[in-house]
Amino acid sequence: MSTMNVSLPDTLKAFVDDQVDKRGYGTSSEYVRELIRRDQDRQLLRGLLLEGASSAPGVPADDDYFAALRKRAQGQ
Repeated sequence: MSTMNVSLPDTLKAFVDDQVDKRGYGTSSEYVRELIRRDQDRQLLRGLLLEGASSAPGVPADDDYFAALRKRAQGQ
């Protein structure tokens, strides 16, 4: 694992330390890694949403759609 040093103003360091204590992280590094993972997930989701928004319209999700989906799930 690589090391990265980050400089924070006292107020942000106090916030991080408080989050580590309150939320059960072992170290500030664990907390920062979790924030980075969440940001990666957020960016992936945003990309998928934008891709979906720019794609062609799909099948309407009406009663017939859900009935067919139930049949398929039940193996009929």
